[in-house]
Amino acid sequence: MQKIKFTPKMLSYTALIAAVYTVLTVGIAPFSYNAIQIRFSEILVLLAFLDKRYAPGLILGCFIANCFSPLGIVDAIFGTTCTAIALYGITYHSKTLFGASLWPVFCNAFLAIEYYFLQQAPLLFTAGTIALGEFLAVSCIGVVVFRQIMKSNALVAQLKIQA
Repeated sequence: MQKIKFTPKMLSYTALIAAVYTVLTVGIAPFSYNAIQIRFSEILVLLAFLDKRYAPGLILGCFIANCFSPLGIVDAIFGTTCTAIALYGITYHSKTLFGASLWPVFCNAFLAIEYYFLQQAPLLFTAGTIALGEFLAVSCIGVVVFRQIMKSNALVAQLKIQA
């Protein structure tokens, strides 16, 4: 497993991606939180399929965005952990774009446990709604967007971090 080298340029990329993820999540807050959610900012996790060095910014952005969650610090910790695990799967175990898109679907379904204990939400229904929201955002919309991006070698080259 190759380590990510944190240069000033890499820290800038991390901060930029964290900011974009946070703004996209908090900007549509009614849809980004709760037991029934669709978080369009999750489409950005597919950037890690192109270059694993996007992962720290995505994890940081998820943490900051989840600090604004109605569930507070619990969501910041638990939700960010689910996203970090999904990003690990995307960066180290995914061979296809669609396969990469399924990691956040399955990992974030575990957020239902959090809603079950903190809001007495029905466990299986909540797991299903969170997974469905992730599937719609990442596997449906995100995959379509990233397939178009990946058709352009020049655009893919631009998205690779030049650290």
